[in-house]
Amino acid sequence: MPAKIPQSESRSFERIREHYLIEKELANRLRRATKAERRHLYTIVYDELFRRVHDHPQLTRKASAESRAAEVGARLKLFRRYLRPDITYLEVGPGDCSLVVSVAQQVRKAYAVDVSKEIAAGISLPDNLEYVISDGSNIPVTAGAIDLAYSDQLLEHLHPDDALAQLENIYRVLTPGGVYVCLTPNRLTGPHDISRYFDEVATGFHLHEYTVSELAELFRSVGFRKFQALAGGGGFHASLPLVLVRMIERFLMMLPRSFGRTLARGLPLRLILGAKVVAEK
Repeated sequence: MPAKIPQSESRSFERIREHYLIEKELANRLRRATKAERRHLYTIVYDELFRRVHDHPQLTRKASAESRAAEVGARLKLFRRYLRPDITYLEVGPGDCSLVVSVAQQVRKAYAVDVSKEIAAGISLPDNLEYVISDGSNIPVTAGAIDLAYSDQLLEHLHPDDALAQLENIYRVLTPGGVYVCLTPNRLTGPHDISRYFDEVATGFHLHEYTVSELAELFRSVGFRKFQALAGGGGFHASLPLVLVRMIERFLMMLPRSFGRTLARGLPLRLILGAKVVAEK
């Protein structure tokens, strides 16, 4: 087993393994599916996961109001400079919607786009926030309508073909000069899904984990020309030259996998390699 189960995990090893087996089974359905089949399959498999894994952390995690507010505040620091009362905000993969609800109070209009209805069931949304369902790649919003887009722990959940299509759609819905802030776990410190306890590479719902270098090339391929990498954590981040991040990633990939991953997971490399990219259309 590549990683020990942390003490913070309240579930038994048997329950974690059952979660792993279910998620791996559902993820393999996505990996084997055609593009046409995946259009409807994301919603099906995620809804099925949350029904079958009743103790999934996203369903059972209970944070105090104070700690949840602190988490939202830390995320807002990433893009607070772009928030204005007259903008339209888009969040892809909003989870429990706590961040997008907070942002909606500060902007003219907000959209929350997800593949599953289950995770947001019972959540009260403000009038200027619209929750829409995606097929995994489409962004059902008018072209050129979005000033600021954001996703956190989302891109890695998509089939690589769908990730490219979704990024093209995010680019499409952004206004000229619009900004996309994308956070995704770095492959060199992974795997980061439930398979981290059992496998050397992601085999669960992280269908593809990226390096910062790969992410920058993906952004460039759809038309983004201005982007920067951010290093840091806890709401405190600094811009880094992409060339420096690329050099570090190339060096780590030259090392034996286990040794390179150990180095990448330690400070300060973990803060440098966290895949946070800010791109401007």
